[in-house]
Amino acid sequence: MTDRPGPDAEGQRVVRVPGARRARLTPVPGTDPEPDSAPDVRAEPESGRRRGPKGPNDDRLIQDVPPHY
Repeated sequence: MTDRPGPDAEGQRVVRVPGARRARLTPVPGTDPEPDSAPDVRAEPESGRRRGPKGPNDDRLIQDVPPHY
């Protein structure tokens, strides 16, 4: 007996892609193959962002460059 499903079984299948090093899987029936997209951070204007009060050393922290730069 084998644990492998037959060629007519529903689910993912391995598809060879010509010219590629890796094969790809077909999407499972009933799922959305598109990845979730992150919200667009640039959609909110800079002036509309809420920030806390400015601290006494915020200017220095912004100007400081880490030693590995």
